[in-house]
Amino acid sequence: MRYGELGSSGVRVTALGLGTAQLGDLYEAMSQERATAIVDAAWQAGIRYFDTAPHYGLGLAEKRLGHALRSRPRAQYVLSSKVGRLIRTGNRGEPERSWDFTEAGVRSSVEDSLGRLGLDRLDIALLHDPQERLTDALGTGLPALVRLREEGVVGAIGVGTGDLTALTAFADRAELDTIMIAGRYTLLEQPALTKVIPAARAAGISVLNAGVFNSGMLAQDRPAPDARYEYRAAPGALLARARRLAELAAAAGTTLPRAALAYAARDPLVASVVVGADSAGQILANARMAQDPRPLDGLWHALVAAGLIPA
Repeated sequence: MRYGELGSSGVRVTALGLGTAQLGDLYEAMSQERATAIVDAAWQAGIRYFDTAPHYGLGLAEKRLGHALRSRPRAQYVLSSKVGRLIRTGNRGEPERSWDFTEAGVRSSVEDSLGRLGLDRLDIALLHDPQERLTDALGTGLPALVRLREEGVVGAIGVGTGDLTALTAFADRAELDTIMIAGRYTLLEQPALTKVIPAARAAGISVLNAGVFNSGMLAQDRPAPDARYEYRAAPGALLARARRLAELAAAAGTTLPRAALAYAARDPLVASVVVGADSAGQILANARMAQDPRPLDGLWHALVAAGLIPA
């Protein structure tokens, strides 16, 4: 599998990465055995980049991912996690999320993540959904990550969100190595192409493209009536748009999921396309589609002509 480099950090990620929100019981409960099977299948497919976060299942995803990777040589894979939301014990003794972009909070987040993962270092640390505390994320969170990189605690730093305001605020910050764009640069919609991608390109910042199936809407050959968007029921207009994309993909001799993966990787600024999976078979199928070498130029021309993607 191809690799892409994150800025000038020296950190290299496989062109397809595994996101682990599902390992944190995103839509349904998941056993450790099932989580391990997903990670094992990703490894079998050549994936060596894994993304997680404390937010996913209140630490469950990190614990399950760490357990699944325990037997793998640490030098052979790259792992990212996120900072900005600490997991703390609430008044009732149950874990709960707490926003914290202070330097102490960022350092504590990294330390806690390493404990849950059972690792001694993070390759990539990302400010998670900084739009919720944008002033703090820029004022204290970003400098804290820069210092952690300087100290060698993390290899590359960035931001991960689907919020355009936050993406725009960080896309021209040359201190960053990468930005993870969640759902804003997909076959369904491309608002990040207006300002975010050009700013990142000018600043030398690589892109990790996540959420490219738009909550699963583009993950089926024909979007289902109960398809989700932003983890909720999909609006009718977007569902109709997705179905039109599916029709044109079929007419071009391909499928909507394969087209979605290919489109998400088209720009050379994209170092990795990060997808989740709720089964081993799903990640294997995604890897096969992502590595399909057949060109889709005819489809892109048809989509431009239909006004569904920009020229």
